[in-house]
Amino acid sequence: MRVYHDFIWSTLVHFSTNLWHDFDNKVCDCSKLYHTPASHTLRFDRAMWDEYVMKLKESGCNAIVIDLGDSMVYDSHPELAVEGAFTKDEMRRELDRLSSLGFEVIPKLNFSTTHDVWLGEYARMVSTPTYYKVCFDLIDEVIELFRPRFFHIGFDEEDYANQSKYDYVVIRQNDLWWHDLRLLADRVERGGARALVWSDYARHRPEEFVEKLPKSVIPVNWYYFIEYGENIREEMRIRVAPFDILEEHGFDQIPGGSVEYHKNNLELLAEYCKEHISKERLFGFIQTTWCAVDEQNRRKLWDGADAVAEAIKAFEGHKS
Repeated sequence: MRVYHDFIWSTLVHFSTNLWHDFDNKVCDCSKLYHTPASHTLRFDRAMWDEYVMKLKESGCNAIVIDLGDSMVYDSHPELAVEGAFTKDEMRRELDRLSSLGFEVIPKLNFSTTHDVWLGEYARMVSTPTYYKVCFDLIDEVIELFRPRFFHIGFDEEDYANQSKYDYVVIRQNDLWWHDLRLLADRVERGGARALVWSDYARHRPEEFVEKLPKSVIPVNWYYFIEYGENIREEMRIRVAPFDILEEHGFDQIPGGSVEYHKNNLELLAEYCKEHISKERLFGFIQTTWCAVDEQNRRKLWDGADAVAEAIKAFEGHKS
């Protein structure tokens, strides 16, 4: 029995951490997870995860977005799994456990070419018949297992600036990028779920974004800073603007926040979105920490959960 909530307070959790630099990339400085080369071994402490789940529940978080990637042995493509990956039965039991604790679980497979190291050799076959078949296989299998209401397909940061230190660079753009996004979103919808996509694309091409993104897809505009208002820096203005642009054009939204730079980011984001997005189109929030689930990241993970609790208080405090 899966759980679904009318309004979600979710946290993105990295079961897979292979979304950035390739294996053995020597250019990385390794100061952050997203600056660290991919690993052939799962970077996920299961005992720590059990403890973290209870912390999330205590914070009021009622949904978990699982960045699945290569952290599970797929029936369709077992070759993708890293050492120590969850078996299919283990993942099924984990989903049942999370449901029993009241969590809605949202799977995430990031198909952005900037974040697809987890796809192994298929990351170098982008937009080919083989690539599409593999993506379809994975989406279908994950939907069958998770039975989700939402399915995050990523599609963020696909540009040269974000791949400049990669060993292998591939970028879709123009109509091809839109073709692949819509193709994979449609596959998600055929399985009965709604696709979520990161919406940083809307920062610099908002008119194109609202024209070409299907209304069935839910944009997740992520904003990790604390500046709002008419006099903020232009860099911040273009990051905040999509919330209002998407609302103006009638898109459902699930905004994304983080403790990456400011512990009170999600609280302020919730307050802003409460005032600027209609309650009919605001489906909830996604908190992010961008770190592996392990002991060295305990403080940041716990800070992220505490920030959800504070955001809930701020958001509900505005209710009339």
